[in-house]
Formats: sequence, structure tokens, C-alpha cells
Amino acid sequence: MWPLYVGGFMGPFGGAMVNAMLPELAASLGTSVGTAATAVTWYMIPFSTLMLVSGTVGARFGLARAIRVAFITYAVASAICVVATAPVPFLGGRMLQGAANAFTTPLLLALIAELVPPQRLGRALGTYAACGAAGQAFAPFVGGVAAGVDYRWAFGLSAVAAVTLAAITPTGRAAFGASGARGVASASGAAGAAGKNSRPSVPGLRWRELLNPRLALACLTGFAGQFTATAVMLVAALTASDRFELEPAARGVVVATFGMAGSVSGRSIGKLADRVGTTRTGIRALLLLGAAALALPLAPWVVALVAAVALAGVGATSTRVLTNTLSMQSTPSNPAGATSVALAVSFVGSALTPFLLPLYHWRPETVGVIPLVLCFVAVAMVHFRGDSGSSAMPSVRSDAPSA
Repeated sequence: MWPLYVGGFMGPFGGAMVNAMLPELAASLGTSVGTAATAVTWYMIPFSTLMLVSGTVGARFGLARAIRVAFITYAVASAICVVATAPVPFLGGRMLQGAANAFTTPLLLALIAELVPPQRLGRALGTYAACGAAGQAFAPFVGGVAAGVDYRWAFGLSAVAAVTLAAITPTGRAAFGASGARGVASASGAAGAAGKNSRPSVPGLRWRELLNPRLALACLTGFAGQFTATAVMLVAALTASDRFELEPAARGVVVATFGMAGSVSGRSIGKLADRVGTTRTGIRALLLLGAAALALPLAPWVVALVAAVALAGVGATSTRVLTNTLSMQSTPSNPAGATSVALAVSFVGSALTPFLLPLYHWRPETVGVIPLVLCFVAVAMVHFRGDSGSSAMPSVRSDAPSA
């Protein structure tokens, strides 16, 4: 399973690793720091856009095969960034990186659900979320260290890692694209094994099956969690600067606490979800995340600020487990497509967070109210759903028709 978890590290890492190397990028590419900073934008545009369809497309193609192609594409894109000597080819490589990771992220989650028994799915999703949090936390550090020598090392090592992951990615137990049916830890898993990674021999997956209220609920939890998580990191950096007057390096440590807490707690959160239920665990996580967002700008000491950021990191990781589980449960015939849609909506939440800045500048102590309300709305909807929270994935009969 570790190749899949490491793949979860690559997505957040690839998006954020350029943040600490912008001056070196600008100097090497013969451009301004402002133009170099758009490397993040050009990564996120194809990443978030293609995420809407990547799960369904990948499921039709075959999960393991699609993941391998995406990793190879990511390696090629990283190599382009290594050899680029001008802004246009470099930004083109970043776009290709984002497009490739749009396929790895949801498909890795679906393949994990394909391989893991239902009673251990929470632990697996928690570990995946922890690796994603680690990628988010360590990307600026690794990028900064590489930039101190030559920023190209970061992209070169990413290319090597992607090729390695493409070679060792495990094959799903069931033929996701071959039969259009899922059978986690069931007879349908064995029945579909003969056709794994082959092209579907039947019409394929229907997009309209993604239009269901259970997936809408997963999108809501993902949006609330990602909006609040991004708000926490943004407000933490501003509070550390404006109230406590911390230096840039110290502010970076404060913000990095978010990802480090999430990476350390992820597997334990997954075990808790397996034991008491994903829904119960997710509700507690949303409440914790919202409360941390409210407390953050009120922190009287730096220690309290760091503690609030760490608690938010734990809550965000657990919320990701809830979102991913709800999305995969929502559409048994196309869990990869459902997961990709929920993730895309989550990133919309992240993109909208800067709209909180006027509220912060008006009255900083009120900036946590909107994230808290949003988390409460998500909690109410999840509770109304009435599911006590089993993290088990639904089984689909092996003779179920393809969507």
C-alpha cells in the first residue's frame, strides 16, 4: 500500500514546492518574481479543472493503468521544468504537472478502497490523508533546501519518484474499468479480478449517476473543510506577523504545524474512524476545525496560536477522511468519479478563502465566524443524513450492469 500513500504525498507537494524558491526561479528563467509566482496558478488551473472528470475517465481506462500513465506524465512534466530556461516552457511543465496530479489524487483513493477490506478502510484513508498533509507541510522546506543548491534538484527528484511509483503501483483486486462494478472484500472483487486494468467491454460509466444527494453532502463537507483549513493557515500567518511580530522563518514554522499535526495524527484518526464510525469521527473533526478557526485570531500567546493551528490540522485531516468516505459511498458504480468531483469542489473552497481578508482587516477577531458557521452547517447536514458512520464501502453484485 505504501506506493499509494506516497502518491498521496506527491499531489500537495508538487503544488506547493515552488513557494520557497521564487527568487531563484525568477533569476534562472530571466523573469520577475511575480511571473515566477504564477507557477502555482498554472499548476492549480488544470489540477482543479480536470479533477471534475478525472475520476470517471480514469475508471473507464482502468485504475492502475491510469495511475501509471499519470505518474509517467508527471515525470515528463518535471523533466521539462528541469531543462526549461525560459518562463513559457517552465510554466507549461507546471501545467502538465497539475494535469497529471488531477488523475493521481482521486484514482489513488479509489484504488485504496479497492484493495483494503472495509473494516480497515478508515485507517487506510487516514494514512493517505496524513501523507497528503505531510506533502503540504514539507513542500516549502524541501523546495527551500533545493533552491539553496539548485532548484532543479527538486524537480529532478520528483521525476525519479514519479517513475518509481509508476513501476511499483499495485494492481487493483477488482476490474474497476472492466465491469463498472465494485466489490470490496466481497465475491464481486474476485469475480472481476480476471479483467483488471483492461478497457471496459460495456458502454461505461454514466456521468448522471454523480448527480445524487449523497455526493452533494460529500462536496459540502469537503468545501467546508478545505475552506476552513486554508483560512486557518492564512489567518495564522497574518496573526503571527501582525500581533506577535514573528520573523518569516518563525511564521513558516507556525503554519507548518498545521500539516505536521495532520500527518502525525492521520493514521490514528483512521483507526478511530474504523472503531467508532467515520461519520461520528468526521462530525467531531468539523467541530474541532471550526472551533480552532474561531480561536485562532483570539490567541493571547504564541503557544496558544500554535496549539490552535495544530488542532486545526488534526481536524482537517479527519474531515478529509469523512469527505473521501462519503464520496466513495455515494456512487458505488463510480466511486472514482465521485471522489474526483468532491475533491474539485473542495479546492473551490480553498480558492475562495482570500475573500476573508477584508473581514480580517476590519476586525481580526471576527474572521473565524464564517468558517465556524460553515462547519456547523456541514455537521448539521451530516447528522441529518442519519448514518451512524460505518466506514465500510458498499458492495456491488458482480452481475450488476455497467453504468
